[in-house]
Amino acid sequence: MRAGFRMILESAGDITVVGEASTGVEAVAAASDLGPDVICMDVQMPDMDGLEATRRIVGDPSAEAAVVVVTTFDRDDYLFDALAAGASGFLLKNAGPEELISAVRVAAAGDALLAPEVTRRVIARFASAAPAPAPAAVSDETPVAGRDGGVHPRSGPQTVVSPVLAVAPPAVELTEREGEVLQLVAQAMSNAEIAQRLYIGEATVKTHVSNVLQKLGARDRVAAVVYAHRHGLA
Repeated sequence: MRAGFRMILESAGDITVVGEASTGVEAVAAASDLGPDVICMDVQMPDMDGLEATRRIVGDPSAEAAVVVVTTFDRDDYLFDALAAGASGFLLKNAGPEELISAVRVAAAGDALLAPEVTRRVIARFASAAPAPAPAAVSDETPVAGRDGGVHPRSGPQTVVSPVLAVAPPAVELTEREGEVLQLVAQAMSNAEIAQRLYIGEATVKTHVSNVLQKLGARDRVAAVVYAHRHGLA
């Protein structure tokens, strides 16, 4: 399977595979040693499963890799545990080659992604839930959103925040443009597509997305999508 993934990813001119790992322990070590931008992580592996490996990698302030969980098993516990561990995406192994390549590109750009098969389940589970409490004030133990729309941990002990639970109540005040961007994010548009729709630069879109995430107290775009559906903005 890894050999197949390597062939697919290396067929894309803008992607370089810098390493492989056969166990969760090896994955954590490789993330530290190789400093990749994106890690495609399986769930069921020897020594340490992919969910725990993801949790450790995302919680390591020296590791900046986005983790995309790629698994054969379309199970809700794997899906939500992966998101809670800090994964930036969830993809099934039956995805086509172009989907895998696209997933790596999306994650490298700081965006979050879900396989189409599971997106509705995420929205259905959390959109009907009661609004979460307002997020606590940012401390040295709280990951914060960066200007690129991603999340970068502050110095000190790290706390991994679930991207689907860290959503603020509806009292958040967004500007008109931020509201437009949030609506388009909820339609699963990329930054490039949003820029084209609104006739603005992609860098400007990234700034708006970052501002929206900060105001919502959301870890990433998945949480923003849940917020938009929960509050009738999508």
